[in-house]
Order: sequence, then C-alpha cells, then structure tokens
Amino acid sequence: MSLTGISANRLELLQIAEAVAREKAIDKEIVIEAIEEAIQKGARARYGAEHDIRVHIDPKTGETTIKRVVTVVADDATFGGGVDPETGEELPIEEPPGIIRLAEAKRRDKDAEVGKVYEELLPPFEFGRVQTQMARQVVMGKVRDAERERQYEEYKDRVGEIVNGTVKRVEYGNVVVDLGRGEGIMRRDQSIPRENFNIGDRIRCYIYDVRRETKGPQILLSRAHGGFMAKLFAQEVPEVYDGVIEIRAVARDPGSRAKMAVVSNDSSIDPVGACVGMRGSRVQAVVAELQGEKIDIIQWSQDDATFIVNALAPAEVSKVVMDEEDERVEVVVPDEQLSLAIGRRGQNVRLASQLTGWQIDIMTESQESERRQREFTERTALFQEALDVDEVIAQLLVTEGFATVEDVGYVDPSEISAIEGFDEDTAEEIQTRAREYLEKEAAEYDAKRRELGVEDGLLDIEGITLPMAVALGEGGIKTVEDLAGLVPDDLRGWFETKNGERVREPGILETFGLDAQDAELLIMRARIVMGWVEAPEEPEAEEPTDEDFAEAEMAGEARDA
Repeated sequence: MSLTGISANRLELLQIAEAVAREKAIDKEIVIEAIEEAIQKGARARYGAEHDIRVHIDPKTGETTIKRVVTVVADDATFGGGVDPETGEELPIEEPPGIIRLAEAKRRDKDAEVGKVYEELLPPFEFGRVQTQMARQVVMGKVRDAERERQYEEYKDRVGEIVNGTVKRVEYGNVVVDLGRGEGIMRRDQSIPRENFNIGDRIRCYIYDVRRETKGPQILLSRAHGGFMAKLFAQEVPEVYDGVIEIRAVARDPGSRAKMAVVSNDSSIDPVGACVGMRGSRVQAVVAELQGEKIDIIQWSQDDATFIVNALAPAEVSKVVMDEEDERVEVVVPDEQLSLAIGRRGQNVRLASQLTGWQIDIMTESQESERRQREFTERTALFQEALDVDEVIAQLLVTEGFATVEDVGYVDPSEISAIEGFDEDTAEEIQTRAREYLEKEAAEYDAKRRELGVEDGLLDIEGITLPMAVALGEGGIKTVEDLAGLVPDDLRGWFETKNGERVREPGILETFGLDAQDAELLIMRARIVMGWVEAPEEPEAEEPTDEDFAEAEMAGEARDA
C-alpha cells in the first residue's frame, strides 16, 4: 500500500482504508486509526517530539485534521521518576509532551488554570521518503495485529471442527495450511504416517487447539487426533450427526488401526451397524480418508468389565478380574486367543487400554491355572509349617477358602469344625496352634522393629500392625513424624511412564494391599498426633426420644410375633 499521498488526497485515504480492510478482513475503522497514528508520528517528527500532536480523519469525507494540544498543569506537578522495581535504580523524570506550567501559561493567558487545554490547527504537510517508510511500517504493523486478533477470535470457538484448506508449504514434515481467512499448521506428529502432501493439495484437518502467541494466533491442525475420526463419522452417519448415536471414546494408531466405542440413545437402532453402513459403505468412506486405517467399531457399555471385553474384540475373553483402585484389570483368554488379544506389536491390547482407560494385563487360561496351583501349593505349605499338620489337612483348609494363618486363628470355631472330617476338638487344637504361631511371629517382628529403630509411637497409630512397622522401618520411616510427611502413593506405589511404557514403582507398604483411603487415613492420623492438623469433630449422639422407644417396642413385638 502507498501512503505518499496521505496529506494530499482525502478520497485516496478512504480508498486505501477500504481496500486494506477488505483484503485483510478487518474493520475499516482499525485501518483509519492506523493511518492516523502514522500521520501523528510523521507530524511529531516534523514539528518536534515535545509537542502533543493529535490527528483525526473523518471516516465519511476523509478530511484530515492535525492539531497541537497544550495542557496546563500545576507548577509543582511531577511526572515519571520513582524506582525501577527490578534494578532498584532511580528512574529519570521525564515530562510528557504538550504540557505547560501554570505560571508560564498565565503570562500568555491571564485566564489560564490547571487542566485548561489549548488547541492549535497545524497545516497539512507532504511526507518525505523517511516519513513515508515509517508511516507504512506503522500502518502495516497495526493492520497485522488487527488481522491476528481477528483470526484468533474467529477460530478460537471452532476447536473440534473439521476444516478444508490448501497446502501452502511443507517445512521439515510440518504442513502449513491456508484456511482462507487464516493459516493453520499441522505438525509432523499430528499427521498420518506415510501421508505426503504437495503445495496446492486440498486437505481436510481437525482443529484441536487455538493459541494466542506473540508471533500471532496458532491454529493447530491434526489428522491423527481421535476427534478427527469422530467428526468424519458425524459427516458420514446421520444418526451420529443428529445425536441418536454417541461416540463415547476413540483410540487410534494413526494410519494403521483404530477402535471406536459407540452407544445408541434409541434402543431400536444398532449403533455398530449404523456406523458400518450397508455393506460397509459408511465406514469405508472414513477408512478412505484415513489412508486405509482399519477401524474396529464396538458397543460401549456402562459396565466396565463388559466394555473391556468388547474393546478386546475380536479376541474372546474367558474371565476378567478388576482392581478398581489402580484402574488395572487382569484379562484371561483361551491359550489360542493370546496372540489375537495382544495384537501385532501389542497394538490390540494397547488400543483397548487407551479406549477404556484401564491398564490391561493379558493372561492365558493355562497361565492362570498355573498361578492358582502355585498359590494353592504356597498356602498349603504355609499351613503345614505354621499349624504343624499334614498335607491333607492343610489342603482342606485352603480348599475351604482360608488364605492366611490369621483367618484360621480368629475365625469362628464352627467354620473349622464344619469341614468334613473335622470336629470341635480338632478345630480348637488347630486354632490354638495358629494363635501360638502368630504370637511367636509377632515377637519376631517386634524384635526386628526394635532392631530397625522404629519407635513405639508408630504402633499407637490406628491401623499400623507389627509387619507394617517393620516394612516402614525397612523403608526408612521410623517415627510418627516420618509417616506424617508421606503421601498415599509413597505407601501404595504409583505408575510412571518410562520410554513410552507404564512402569510400576513399588510403595513402602506395597504388599499390604492398602487402598487409597486406607493409606490416606494412616498418614492423616500421624499428622493429627503431630499436631499438624486438627482431629475432625465426631457428631454428638442424639438423645433417644419417646418416639424412638415406641418404634423399638413395636419392632420387638413384631419380631416376637
């Protein structure tokens, strides 16, 4: 754009403003303000920077008014100065342009007073070469800022949409896309592998983020995002577009394979069949856009176990064991289904895990059988040693569901005597041996605790057992204060991602099976003992009323009847 005629032709100013506003899709007023600022800078360069010069362009006629403004201030008024908050140095006192002290103003005008403003019209002037270049930079800078703000405002609410564009340039695998009224970038990790684009190619992308940055708004595009596939299905499947079928989760290995969980809000419509379409017409349209990516469409279920089984399709699942605290699930499959469940390079189980949000461990039926047999043998050996009984009796106890010596020692005697071949005397003898074993074991644990230097106060914390105290001591936790300074993950363990894999880091009390609430309670009790937090007040028990007594009496009469 040319600004050489800025002072000569008022109609040209409006034509310039309209042309730039139309080209950059911004308001004409913004361009006019930029031209005003450019003329103002040129005028200050011509008449002196100490003047307060203001420029106004009439948006209808294009008439340009240049004024010099002088404001009266008090004689003792101060400006600027102070201390730099970063360096601590005193800042120089700089008076703003266009001011006059009251005493001097009165010498020129006896009616002068603080706050009075004098305005003087200045004649128009021709821009020189330097002033023209400066004006061009000012206007283009303001226009560029306005264009960036317009792009951000336009695209910030379009996150989650599919847009069409043209490849503008390709830089180190990153694709810059011309969106018409903006420019987006698709980084290499957001593109489908082995998919190449040339300048001028038409492209469909998914807007997954819009950020305001110093170099302008960043419209981030993707073809690898799960939302891209979901939006493609919304375009191909009317039921998805209308909301009758919901896409609840998507997991993708871009360009290779994907899993999508769908659910229908209308019981008469099969969500999987609707997404597949007649002879696969609907899903094939999406597959073609995704460069042949294979898509498994599965039925979403509110029941996590059912959803996990569906997610592992096409593999068949025999059994599911869930650990809700760690969001971990153990899946048992027939031996011949193992490779299918895991998939090539672990792809099937990895996508199923991403889709469901659960960490999935695959085990074959034979492996599970071996584990059960191993546990049975270990428990049998434990009971033989602890209770000094033969193998048959130990196996009978394990078969009846007894897992620990504590279970045997403190269960109701009738549960042991009810075992076939046992009587009350046998049950009493077995429980006596179990308790003696536990007392001996407790003495050994207590001696080890003392040897580790674990203070007695730890045992006063409700929920801390002797084996726990030993484990804490081995983990370097020897005082109540040490325990109070922990977080639940220190006791239970946690997961970390290392080299792209989820790795379990063991906790100090890992083997005791604490859930998050139990671990938090132990730490909180220690903090209460230390006085770091106050114990919660227990609700006061209400005195029973006559109505309560009457209800209790009626309940008793009904029970007797």
